[in-house]
Amino acid sequence: MFDFFNLKEKAILNEKVGEIEMNISNNYKDLARDAFDEFGTVLEQMKENGLNGKVYNKYKKIYDEYAEKFADYSHRGFYHSK
Repeated sequence: MFDFFNLKEKAILNEKVGEIEMNISNNYKDLARDAFDEFGTVLEQMKENGLNGKVYNKYKKIYDEYAEKFADYSHRGFYHSK
């Protein structure tokens, strides 16, 4: 059976990841950080509301990768770490 719930949730999470990437590419440091924080909040809320474990793990890995980038967050350190 096709799971429409996870399809909708994936679209929302992909939109949040896109927002982070857009802000990073435009050098909007504060907006990138805000989008990252919102992504984490949305992801955890979805987990609490029954997001499939496999889907959650996929996006949690993405979240963790961004968390590493944001750990030593500064204009110079973040944008020159790629």
